[in-house]
Amino acid sequence: MKITRAGSTPSAKGPEDYFTGTVRLDKLFQAEEPGRVQGVSVTFEPGARTAWHTHPLGQTLIVTAGVGRAQREGGPVEEIRPGDVIWFPAGEKHWHGASPDVAMTHLVIQEALDGVVVDWLEKVDDADYLG
Repeated sequence: MKITRAGSTPSAKGPEDYFTGTVRLDKLFQAEEPGRVQGVSVTFEPGARTAWHTHPLGQTLIVTAGVGRAQREGGPVEEIRPGDVIWFPAGEKHWHGASPDVAMTHLVIQEALDGVVVDWLEKVDDADYLG
């Protein structure tokens, strides 16, 4: 058994190359080999969002606070709220973030394939974000 105490890992700022706006990343867990799952709590200030991206083994989001938005390529912008669980299949191009006026926090659960959990693409422009 391994217990990771709350607050034992410092918060990090979401890198500007992969996020628009103010984003805070709080690493929750990283499985030890042979496990490959990891969890992160991500908080987006109003208007903040990820760039378009894909995951080699998919990604699950669990919204814990606020109001957010998510979109898969070719689909509509969807509103997401606390308690919502969002699944993006492997390879599906998508983005997610806060609504324009309300911050949003979600938990991220994803697995690494050969050490890779995400493939970052272009930033989401305002027209796509606003839907």
